[in-house]
Amino acid sequence: MSWVITGGAGYIGAHVIRAMAKEGIPVVVLDDLSTGDPDRLPAGVTLVTGSTLDRELLDRVMAEHEVEGVLHIAAKKQVGESVEQPLRYYRENVEGLRVVLEAAAAAGVRRFLLSSSAAVYGMPDVETVTEDTPCAPMSPYGETKLVGEWLVKATGRAHNMGTVSLRYFNVAGAATPELSDPGVFNLVPMVFERLTSGRAPLVFGADYPTADGTCVRDYIHVADVADAHVAAVRRLRDRPDDTELVLNIGRGVGVSVREMLDVIGRVTGLDATGEVVARRAGDPARVVASADLIAKELGWTADYDVDEMIASAWAGWQLRHPSAES
Repeated sequence: MSWVITGGAGYIGAHVIRAMAKEGIPVVVLDDLSTGDPDRLPAGVTLVTGSTLDRELLDRVMAEHEVEGVLHIAAKKQVGESVEQPLRYYRENVEGLRVVLEAAAAAGVRRFLLSSSAAVYGMPDVETVTEDTPCAPMSPYGETKLVGEWLVKATGRAHNMGTVSLRYFNVAGAATPELSDPGVFNLVPMVFERLTSGRAPLVFGADYPTADGTCVRDYIHVADVADAHVAAVRRLRDRPDDTELVLNIGRGVGVSVREMLDVIGRVTGLDATGEVVARRAGDPARVVASADLIAKELGWTADYDVDEMIASAWAGWQLRHPSAES
């Protein structure tokens, strides 16, 4: 019996697959390779190239691989791009998920795990964000993730399917340099790009109501994220009949932008002093997860600290950019 992992050739997906392989769980990857890379996949993993919108393909995959569960990671995930292209985001993220759920239900699959996002919360005015914190997404991307959670829950109830939705906070790092994030959309790679081109990293606002005036976020190592998925799969395998969970994946530790720059400077040996510029619209002052529920329900807690995240991310950056200073 196999698990289908959509988007499995991407940055997070490849880490999840390796964690699943370590657990001895057979997987089949479905990926359109728009951002995925087949070289990320371990030897022996079956890759089916295609879209989550292709129902005929999904039906074939479900039939040929004796699927016991689906882990849906595939999605468009750039907040700014989603504002510019909302129709594309709703098509890929919501309709793509609907088609996957439809195929899974038709095949009698009873376990479904969704990769969601802390973007569903928007700008929560709380010290720590629990799963009961009201959701008010501020972008079409966040909206598609929240709608996706609703769709998964409703389908699970209608089709006797155990479900888990995992809300990622700020993912960073790499299990190996080869699996590092190739994109430059999040804080850590954006800082690396500035530093290795001889420019000061940008700090978007230093007048927030935080200890040092800069935004505070909860950073989580991608290897910890992968292990959280394995813990969720274990729960779904053991107890599909009474599992309907929405869980945060975070450390419950807030790190400010200035604190993150200090760590980056220490790890890389470069001067990471930031240049303060105007705030970005929509940036909340503080978004830090409560990780209590996932510890209670799945027995999962994060293992890696920020220094380990940055060191592993830097090793991956240097591998992809051999001329990077150190």
